[in-house]
Amino acid sequence: VASMITGLDDSKMKSALLCIFMFASLALQATAADTRPNLLFVIADDCTFRDIGCYGGQASTPNIDRLATEGMRMTHCFQCAPMCSPTRHNIYTGQYPVKTGAYPNHTQTFDDVLNVTHYLKPLGYRVALSGKTHVGPRNLFNFEYSTDKNNPDMEAIDKLMSECTDNSTPFCIFACSNEPHSPWNKGDASHYPAADVKLPPYLADTPEVRDGFSRYLAEVTYYDDQVGQLLALLKKHDCEKDTLVMVVSEQGNSFPFAKWTCYDSGLQSAMIVRWPGQVKPASETDAMLEYVDITPTFVDVAGGELDNSLDGKSFVDVLTGETNQHKEHVFGIMTTKGIRNGNTSYPIRSIRSRTHKLILNLQPDQLFTNACTKSKEFKSIVAAANAGDEQAQWVVTNYQQRPAVEFFDVLNDPLEMHNLADHPVHQGTISELRTNLAAWMKSQGDTGVATEMKANSHKKAGQAKNKDKKSKKKQNGTRRKKQSPQLSPDKDNESR
Repeated sequence: VASMITGLDDSKMKSALLCIFMFASLALQATAADTRPNLLFVIADDCTFRDIGCYGGQASTPNIDRLATEGMRMTHCFQCAPMCSPTRHNIYTGQYPVKTGAYPNHTQTFDDVLNVTHYLKPLGYRVALSGKTHVGPRNLFNFEYSTDKNNPDMEAIDKLMSECTDNSTPFCIFACSNEPHSPWNKGDASHYPAADVKLPPYLADTPEVRDGFSRYLAEVTYYDDQVGQLLALLKKHDCEKDTLVMVVSEQGNSFPFAKWTCYDSGLQSAMIVRWPGQVKPASETDAMLEYVDITPTFVDVAGGELDNSLDGKSFVDVLTGETNQHKEHVFGIMTTKGIRNGNTSYPIRSIRSRTHKLILNLQPDQLFTNACTKSKEFKSIVAAANAGDEQAQWVVTNYQQRPAVEFFDVLNDPLEMHNLADHPVHQGTISELRTNLAAWMKSQGDTGVATEMKANSHKKAGQAKNKDKKSKKKQNGTRRKKQSPQLSPDKDNESR
């Protein structure tokens, strides 16, 4: 370089040095781009995290279990909304449901909400979604779509990986399973004889529940096989070392106290991440993470600039072992308005710390209903309760008749079966969590009951299943009103 610029005057020398610097910078950027990982995100559908093998479950999940030995297992990962559509918008936008408008089921975001396709495509990534979608508006979620009967299309994914490998193009693939969503008709249930199934203690023991749980576990194993197929495709295209793999379980199953609830069985998720050279094999973390953190993490990994307007934040430092801390609280929201067999209005909000969970049922003076309460499994529990079965009576009462306030010591009562809301010793913690929950709701434009009543205005056309006949067909979808959350006053509480 010195011989090239010898004899040049000062102005020409500066120009030459500037050109050299620019070419060097471009070379460095190209090198950095070449080292950016591919991203493979795999998600189940209605799978309670604790039913997976490496989380202590009885389902056979050899592929997921093996992945945990090759990467990091998260023990405190959560989502914000315990049903399909809000969950997926939560993931792809990096924002909580009310702020984006996507808080009821069968929903869509406001037109100005960005998502992961807006962030990764300008960085040179091909961004694909294969399988279950449940997002909208479709024109905003600009994925390369494919599906095989609402499940990942392995041939399409194989083709995309091949093209990206040939062209040295990084990919981000969201492989979205439809399992183990009911009706639990996939997989081999004979591997889980109904008589041998171990039911969670918060369920009642009936033949119908045992049969359903057996078929559900078979579909958990079916999902694990899908994970195995996807990992095999990475190996086929020699992408294993260059790909960050993230596998999650989504919200809980559709038995009582899981999906459609803000208990941990509904909101907590499995998450396993393998990232060769960055994530220590067979490691685990108890850092509190949320699904809103996934898109910011992917953008960070891809070398993009993080959007400060997002609710989520990157947890790359957790993955690389630099810290075991991420968040102090995680939040939950459940909107029954618009779900199948759902209440006209039964809003639920929650906040969880590492040690305690506070749940506010904002309109508890009614029976809690959803698709679960119409199922043959739940009907069998009701029949057993009417016949005098005490456990069945406990399930029916505590699932359908909620107090205004529920409070749990999740360290000593991880299944949240003992409501401590009336205990004097916990009132200080309850007050603190209430304050934090109210502040979060205000930041989201969530006014509680009023927000619930607007839910159908955010749903896709034709999807408002239980719209109040007296309500106007179109309601105002204002996104950020500066009102205080309308929290229901305390009332007599009862053990869940």
